Amino acid sequence: MDTEAATALTTRLRHGTAVALLKLGRGIADLVLPPGCIACRAAVSDPGALCAACWRRLEFITPPLCERLGTPLPYETGSFISPAALAAPPAYQRARAAVLFGEVARDLVHALKYADRTELAGPLGGLMARAGAELLDEADALVPVPLHPFRLWRRRFNQSAALAHAIGHCSGVPVRTSWLERRRTTRSQVGLDRAARAANVAGAFTVPEAMAGEVRGRRIVVIDDVLTTGATIDACVKALSRAGASAVDVLVFARVVDDGAATIS
Repeated sequence: MDTEAATALTTRLRHGTAVALLKLGRGIADLVLPPGCIACRAAVSDPGALCAACWRRLEFITPPLCERLGTPLPYETGSFISPAALAAPPAYQRARAAVLFGEVARDLVHALKYADRTELAGPLGGLMARAGAELLDEADALVPVPLHPFRLWRRRFNQSAALAHAIGHCSGVPVRTSWLERRRTTRSQVGLDRAARAANVAGAFTVPEAMAGEVRGRRIVVIDDVLTTGATIDACVKALSRAGASAVDVLVFARVVDDGAATIS
């Protein structure tokens, strides 16, 4: 056996040993501490899974849906553009969400966002990748909604970026966190109505001058955890469009569908 072949064989053996040790370690860990539902902590068979009860309580968004807003339609019609999208067209081309914002979705988002449960980014990102497959097939890059540096320092991580990296892992679409930045702090959107939310984030986002050449002509998918009134997303989309992006779509985990007066973050 020549040196190259011997090296390759040694590498394969080491890889096989590492995989076996990881599986053994997981097996021992599961015996000591069985995996729990990512929402309610009830026992489940695999890590990163939902129990049957929580899965049933998630309201997945499936066709028919509005082609622009990604919101469910009550039945199939000749047009797949909802009256809401016609009355107030969003800045983005298309939006998709994995689920409607309900109790389980809220708990998962809040656990990721406020309780430092970064391990949730993987399973939530996987659901988002499935819901947004048609957008990802055409995308050049994923751009997470950025936090202001001060807020990022306080929170220690950006949940939108964590979701974007999970989606990128599933889809192969590269993540570009440097293409969009929040240039001023804004107050929390919690408790604000639609008009106040839009005013709060107006002009808050920009594409750095050094990144404008990379953004120009690209098809971009903006990533966030929840889409409520769309004020933050629209501000991000407008900044990317002004920088020359050829198309900007949106992919979120949960979508609020109500009368527009929602007060969730």
